[in-house]
Amino acid sequence: MRRGFRESLIAVSGRRAQPVRFILVGIVNTIFGYSVFAFMTWLGLHYTVAIGVATVLGVLFNFKSTGVIVFGSHDNLRLFRFILVYCVVYVANVLGVFFLLRLPIGNYVAGLLMVLPLALLSYKLNQLYVFKNE
Repeated sequence: MRRGFRESLIAVSGRRAQPVRFILVGIVNTIFGYSVFAFMTWLGLHYTVAIGVATVLGVLFNFKSTGVIVFGSHDNLRLFRFILVYCVVYVANVLGVFFLLRLPIGNYVAGLLMVLPLALLSYKLNQLYVFKNE
């Protein structure tokens, strides 16, 4: 019997596998978030607005996938803390892009260079603050 994406990720079980599941789910979430950012930039929006739109849509998209698949949580009451984490991630993203744009690179490359540091920050904040009891 063929497993779906979600079932395959959940099969990678155990607390030690959380980083692996986070990376796999993060790939999907990152493609979504970066696509929104790139599209908003292509539409001509300022990078701060593009990051804001991508962050808001990304938070809504990511909450269930990260909560259920990575941390095994179905608790919707954690949404507020999840949103707070992404407010911190947003500020880190805007600051990172701001400083990277001082180099001779464009918005697209600056946004792409921020993906890994933001993923690490997001994982640790979610693990320690949002889903700490899971």
